[in-house]
Amino acid sequence: MTAHPLPTDAPAALGVDASGVHAFLDALDDTPDIEPHSLMILRHGRQAAAGWWAPYTPERPHLLYSLSKSFTVTAAALAEAEGLIDFDAPVLSYFPEFEADIADPRSRAMLVRHVASMASGHETETVDAAYAADPAEPVRGFLLQPPDRDPGTVFAYNQPCTYTLAAIVQRETGQSLTDWLRPRLLDPLGIGEALWQCDRTGREIGFSGLHATTDAIARLGLLYLDDGMWDGKRLLPEGWVTRASRPHIPTAGAMGETGRQDWDRGYGFQFWTSQHGFRGDGAYGQFCLVLPEHDAVVATTAATEQMQQYLDLVWRHLVPAFRPGPLTGREAEDRVLGERLARLALPPAAGGPVPPERARDRSAVRFTPYGGGCADQPTLTAAEVTADAGGRWRLSLVDDGHRLDLPLGGEGWAVSDQPCPTAVSGGWTDDGTFAVDVVFLETPHRLRVTCSLTDRTFTAHWRTRPLHRAPLRRLRAPRGAASAGGRPKRPQERP
Repeated sequence: MTAHPLPTDAPAALGVDASGVHAFLDALDDTPDIEPHSLMILRHGRQAAAGWWAPYTPERPHLLYSLSKSFTVTAAALAEAEGLIDFDAPVLSYFPEFEADIADPRSRAMLVRHVASMASGHETETVDAAYAADPAEPVRGFLLQPPDRDPGTVFAYNQPCTYTLAAIVQRETGQSLTDWLRPRLLDPLGIGEALWQCDRTGREIGFSGLHATTDAIARLGLLYLDDGMWDGKRLLPEGWVTRASRPHIPTAGAMGETGRQDWDRGYGFQFWTSQHGFRGDGAYGQFCLVLPEHDAVVATTAATEQMQQYLDLVWRHLVPAFRPGPLTGREAEDRVLGERLARLALPPAAGGPVPPERARDRSAVRFTPYGGGCADQPTLTAAEVTADAGGRWRLSLVDDGHRLDLPLGGEGWAVSDQPCPTAVSGGWTDDGTFAVDVVFLETPHRLRVTCSLTDRTFTAHWRTRPLHRAPLRRLRAPRGAASAGGRPKRPQERP
């Protein structure tokens, strides 16, 4: 279905001070470790400000990583409301065929609410052990991992918890998560395309892998902000938002890292408690921030390993911008902010056309990986640089036996949708160096490829490394048969 645009209003009319949004954008500009991709700010149910950093655009789905979990638990809430699952039932009761295999009393005592709150009793991530124990049925592999402590007593960010919750929903509804959510949530909210990665069982993996637009994130946030109501109709059970957003298990110190205050405030049902409000979040800066005290939602996509730093900038600049009532006489300020948001862009990579001394060299130059292999992308085995008669350059990569042709435009980003959505910029940085940035537009990820004529070798490095290891051509939203392309590699995700 075609989504109706969210209602909008001027920031000042919604009590949003444009100067605070400017300060936030300035702070992002001044923080090289954060690469922003999108921002939507909503107040009192209306869009106050929104922008996308080109080459990212509003209509493209973006990999949400663990923000997927918040959609998964919403599917579980809807299944509970229809009497299909019970949060107080043992997990094992939904998989009776495993009854004889699961002997550990703690595994047998694990309830649905325990996996929904990352309180399975395990003290560490078990995803690799679960898949290794039973690649054909990861739920069985998970239940074969004896919990270290009683379920409900300890927090561990553990992907098989969410995978198991997703498996229960899909088993009991007889549908994929997206098919189950479509008439109950996605269509009523006006969310269009939503594409979810599957593993080799054919299940949507639940803990990650959902590709959706920033607008979809914002709509989910608005639904939770309004206690499950949308356009005067109740979509989520009464009381569910309180259940999902309140802390069920302490998390202080559980992540083993310091300086991450927003991960030390407790975990609900696939939502985190924040310094302000609560949130769903995914690796590298995919956020759905729900701020009930300000009647606001902030939806973002980004590429950063400094997620606490990103949140700190929100708390420092955006939260104070939410004022108690409308602001008057701010038309000029709102107009300037709108103009700035409309021209947001990631700076293209440095580089130019053919160096004059090499202008006659039009033949293809082939490069091999420096040192014999590419550690950041082991499937990448060759690169080739060519130019056409008009001096337009192309980088071609051989990855997993497939050729990926990446043409450059003039200045700025050259966008292409085939064989996967990419944006490319760069060129010759000196006489013997050809350097290109490749942005995979349906993910947070950017690959820097540098080719040296001196020794005919290349290097390739991720700005943020994909957590689901895959050939380059699969760094896109799953569509059709591609959605069931094997289990994700290296699926651990730290928020």
